[in-house]
Amino acid sequence: MTEGEKDKLGRALSCTTLDAGRRTMTEVWVLVINTGGTIGMVRQSEGLVPEANKLAEALKKVSIFHDATYAKENQLYNRFGIDALVLPRCSLYDSSSKQNIRIIYTIVELSPLLDSSNMTPSEWDKIAECLEANYEKYDGFVILHGTDTMAYTSSALSFMCENLGKTVILTGSQIPIYELRNDGRANLLGALLIAGQFVIPEVCLYFDNKLYRGNRVTKMDAGSFNAFSSPNLPPLANTDVDIIINWETIWRPDAMKKFETQKNMNSNVGLLKLFPGITATAVRAFLQSSMEGVVLETYGSGNAPNNCPELLDLLRKATDSNVMILNCTQCLRGSVSLVYATGKSLMDLGVIPGGDMTPEAALAKLSYVLSKPGLTFDEKKKMLSKNLRGEMTVVPIGIQITLKGCKFMQEIAKYLSIGCKEELATVRDVLTPSLACMAAKNDDLTALKILQDLGGNLSSGDYDGRTPLHVASCEGNLKVVRHLLKSGATVYAKDRLGATPLMNAVTFRNKKVIELLRGSGAHLSSQELVNVGTELCSLAFHGDLDGLLAWHLAGADLNQTGYDGNTPANVAMAAGHAEVIEFLNKLAS
Repeated sequence: MTEGEKDKLGRALSCTTLDAGRRTMTEVWVLVINTGGTIGMVRQSEGLVPEANKLAEALKKVSIFHDATYAKENQLYNRFGIDALVLPRCSLYDSSSKQNIRIIYTIVELSPLLDSSNMTPSEWDKIAECLEANYEKYDGFVILHGTDTMAYTSSALSFMCENLGKTVILTGSQIPIYELRNDGRANLLGALLIAGQFVIPEVCLYFDNKLYRGNRVTKMDAGSFNAFSSPNLPPLANTDVDIIINWETIWRPDAMKKFETQKNMNSNVGLLKLFPGITATAVRAFLQSSMEGVVLETYGSGNAPNNCPELLDLLRKATDSNVMILNCTQCLRGSVSLVYATGKSLMDLGVIPGGDMTPEAALAKLSYVLSKPGLTFDEKKKMLSKNLRGEMTVVPIGIQITLKGCKFMQEIAKYLSIGCKEELATVRDVLTPSLACMAAKNDDLTALKILQDLGGNLSSGDYDGRTPLHVASCEGNLKVVRHLLKSGATVYAKDRLGATPLMNAVTFRNKKVIELLRGSGAHLSSQELVNVGTELCSLAFHGDLDGLLAWHLAGADLNQTGYDGNTPANVAMAAGHAEVIEFLNKLAS
């Protein structure tokens, strides 16, 4: 290859990469998993029943759910080989026109589609398998589900999804989406908008303009669009005129591990609700030999009759036989405590306090913990007492740093004549992104910890959408990256140009950061991998071994072809870069 040919090839490679980036940066992909439920039901002689293979075609005909012009002009099917729908561009996506997001979504259906009354742990496994198989292909997930057992499924999935870093939202409706008057359109559209715009690393439930933590909800009304309640935790988000996310409430995993699911939940569990006059015979029948875990729904703040020795003896024998009993209150709101002697007597028997968990969450947690392999009985009991996914309220112990006690914030409050804590919190939220990004750039861990102690959201983005993790990944500040990950900072955040922290680390060749991010579940998005073969060929052409290694560590396939069908190895050989050829040959062997 002559020098002129080499130069021409290099220019062509660079231009193609730039054009590809412009074309795909703003697309966000959401997977909709349809399990059944009222939202997709049709009326038949026997009543409402789910109908398969109908929803996607119906939504294509509704303009608010599909922009046919965009899909055709951008050749979605030809580019990705799947039948996709795309939401129209809407000002609700982002208050700034700079972020031109297009939410593209595909629908898969479980077979058979079910009325949620027929939902079982086997279906939970199918949903978990679908999430696991598609986790790296999509930016967010929406699960369509019937309302009757939605709280059970959302609670179960919250525990089954370990080290979750993306938004998973369950939704449905009280009236089928095909009816003239229904709540299904608003619920589905709201869930798609949130899953496509925000990285909320939780299993959530969206209904009637509110986003709840999935393991905090219970169905409270069978005849209202406002069907669900979260008694002991305010909504994570409200979608009124604006979409307001309560970032302080978002649960963030602190484990630096990849996403995985725990399936095969233990089915030898049950709910036992106490009532006045409950007999020892009834309890004995319930505590049969196969029972391994029981959620005991008690009175008030966790109380049970302590004047029935036979009943208490049955509970003691059960716990002595390694049956785990979790104490939850029957009250809609409130928590189990040891205020009364009738409550303390249960703890003395080995019954585990369940805090303010809902019965649905308690049952799912019990089933999840009992299914964990390799743990002793005592280790499982300890795990049950921990707050695993934000399912229970834990009152912090010790001195807390407050906004009021921060001299910096006091000076700002004085200058702006701010008197109330709400206004002060607003100022903190405005300042945190810029201050945290500056601290990340300067490798200033102390400043980051102070902002964190003040309640600042270390996953929030600055004016350009860049989070502290983006900045630290660019700078190669390993200790800051590690602290942010342990604090629950999301590896899936995208800046205004669609770049993730992992993409930033690749760009700046920060290999140790790449390895750390990958170990925490980070992966290059499908959009970031579009035409990556051309970028790899460009690096091979210039003999950039460091750049190729960075892409390899980030999980890219170095055998992908460029715009002209050549692989990086072909280009390196033509350009005569022996080190690159040797490196690529080792990977191929």
